[in-house]
Amino acid sequence: MAEIILEVKNLKKYFKSPKGNVHAVDNVNFSIERGKTLGIVGESGCGKSSTGRTILRLIEPTSGQIIFEGKDITKVSDREMTKLRRDMQIIFQDPFSSLDPRMTVSELIAEPLNYHKVLEGSGRELAQKKEEYILNLMDTVGLARRLYNSYPHELDGGRRQRIGIARALALNPKLIVCDEPVSALDVSIQAQILNLLKDLQKERGLTYIFITHNLSVVNHFADEIAVMYLGSVVEKAPVDELFSNPLHPYTKALLSAIPVPEIRERKEEVLIQGEVVSPINLPDECRFRKRCSCKCEQCSAGIPKLQEVKPGHFVACCNL
Repeated sequence: MAEIILEVKNLKKYFKSPKGNVHAVDNVNFSIERGKTLGIVGESGCGKSSTGRTILRLIEPTSGQIIFEGKDITKVSDREMTKLRRDMQIIFQDPFSSLDPRMTVSELIAEPLNYHKVLEGSGRELAQKKEEYILNLMDTVGLARRLYNSYPHELDGGRRQRIGIARALALNPKLIVCDEPVSALDVSIQAQILNLLKDLQKERGLTYIFITHNLSVVNHFADEIAVMYLGSVVEKAPVDELFSNPLHPYTKALLSAIPVPEIRERKEEVLIQGEVVSPINLPDECRFRKRCSCKCEQCSAGIPKLQEVKPGHFVACCNL
């Protein structure tokens, strides 16, 4: 049996607003096997990033369970959570805004080492250990050693993102949330970063939550995919199964939007009509009902539950 490193149960995160609660994450359930990658996809505002940050408790959940290596981390103290952060890291979407512009490359990579006191020793001995550790990390992520004392504004987007990856790796984590780590980069640089993340996963046995808009990327990078819509997971399946046999109308529409590289090859387009409904005080019905071409009376009777229709393939739709 594969080992489950992370299990999310009925996770909710609501933000208060003058008009009511914003349902950013609403009753999300999934699990990830150790050493695997779960891709989370969906349009802007569907709750992908909020889910990733809530799992790491960068924002506190409203309710639900986040079980990491058998422990519900929603119930641990701040001191215990600080220790757990060594095992749970994040790579942010914008590599520039996530880095302190007043710090050099070496200082940025050393920051988590200093905070968590990873290296032992004092004086010159500690300084030598730290310098060697940082240089090894720079080699690992493909940063030239000559950039040791450079500042973020002197580097391009790809190198900045490599700093972010080095910071995430500095504490030897087990789980990394990749929050759209290549969306701000050129296509050629995207490929380099994705290959680097894949190589690191093989070498270190890392587990990834990979959040992205790019379905072509997640097709080649992830082992499983969870499709989110208005804070909820509407479909989850192994990547090959999801691409070959999408069942939820929203998933079908997303996949039909992937460009086809062959000029003569055509595929059926699935167009979504209407606007996304407000995430404030959502009604007790299918979130996709007002935009769905397959809606029926049962869709307004309640929120469909995520049910297993094939081994490993879960769908939240009452019209299958």
